[in-house]
Amino acid sequence: MNTILVIDDEPAIRAAVRDILQDEKYRVLLAEDGIVGLDILETERADLVILDVRLPRMGGMDVLREIRKRKPELEVLVVSGHGTIDMAVQAVRLGAFDFIEKPLSIDRLLTAVRNGLSMAALRAENRRLRSAVLGEDEIIGDSAAIREVRDLADQAAKSDARVLITGENGTGKELVARRIHGASGRARGPFVAVNCAAIPDTLIESELFGHEKGAFTDAVSRRIGKFEAADGGTLFLDEIADMSLTAQAKVLRAIQDMRFERIGGQESLSADVRVIAATNKDLDAQIAAGRFREDLYFRLAVVLVRVPPLRSRREDIPGLCRFFLSQKSGGNGQARELSAGALRFLSGHDWPGNIRELRNLMERVSVLSDEAEISEATVSRLLGSGERVTAGPCLVPGEYSGLKLLAAKELFERNYLVQKLRESEYTITKAAQAAGIYPSALHAKMKKYGIESGE
Repeated sequence: MNTILVIDDEPAIRAAVRDILQDEKYRVLLAEDGIVGLDILETERADLVILDVRLPRMGGMDVLREIRKRKPELEVLVVSGHGTIDMAVQAVRLGAFDFIEKPLSIDRLLTAVRNGLSMAALRAENRRLRSAVLGEDEIIGDSAAIREVRDLADQAAKSDARVLITGENGTGKELVARRIHGASGRARGPFVAVNCAAIPDTLIESELFGHEKGAFTDAVSRRIGKFEAADGGTLFLDEIADMSLTAQAKVLRAIQDMRFERIGGQESLSADVRVIAATNKDLDAQIAAGRFREDLYFRLAVVLVRVPPLRSRREDIPGLCRFFLSQKSGGNGQARELSAGALRFLSGHDWPGNIRELRNLMERVSVLSDEAEISEATVSRLLGSGERVTAGPCLVPGEYSGLKLLAAKELFERNYLVQKLRESEYTITKAAQAAGIYPSALHAKMKKYGIESGE
């Protein structure tokens, strides 16, 4: 079901457009002005925006500029009751796909909406094909180990079976997941990736299943979760072994029934989602230690793909180096070559960071070396320059050093916002712009941290 956001300050028009679109089986979101509309786009997935030109607080053309900046792939249909040729030309130049005048003709509106959604689908398909042509999602290598991974991924793509991908950090587990998605019948649907290790346990349920407005202190608006956002496509749960047992239980239930509820909601929702999970941990050991649910493992591991470390397929290293260097050449065919000595040196390295480490080295080489043929001495020197710092002075200011991470983050955020407010002489719009957030978000944070004007 396509979702359409209607931004118009006239309640009667919002209601009329909503009824028309709902009759055509579209999901409709409503906003009474541009700022509310932009806030909605930060928390909801939309396929098209219907945008009025004359709006309070923030003009429609300014809203259009912001949408183009933040979500360049989103199609926007501009409407106005005071339309002129110049306004229509300006809207199209700013990125709107069409401009129609009020009073709205139902046939004209629905035709424009269908055209916009078709254009969005075509752009998405073009992006997918361009990615395939440029090799952005290509699994490079001709070793037996990597051929087996490719073959297994292509076989898995023929069904909707759940897949579990294991392997060390940097081996390309997400690349395998994207290959499965791109070769499947869901390729035109969304690919939604979630790094489970990066989300605090207190937020994981909201991130995956969404929440309703007022469900908890910071829930200032409704938010859809990743399951809902991935409807019709693939949900990639990266580093799933880093989830708490409580979160694992909720994910197990969701993938069993493909039904879930937003936090604070009563409605049981469904999503047509193919789940692919990945981890760098030994799940057998995690299960034995009681840190991972065995029933979840068996639900996820219908197809098990093990991605080998780079040191186990050294014969692929020269091809990977050439591929990464050609990417850095900008596709102009002028990629430089590595000397035979450099290739021997690189093939003998153990690559603890795997492909990610190799790619980063090739990027350093392309930036910091001017050699026509890159020497062994250069790659040896630049490989050493990328080593991690293992010792050094404390970088944490004293006021934060005794705090837990969450408390330190909140103290920093409060101090940062107070500084931005002072610099802008407590002009909310200027301070929000300097901080890169919405004025409404700044108001909410000022309330959260008890920041008073003139503090």
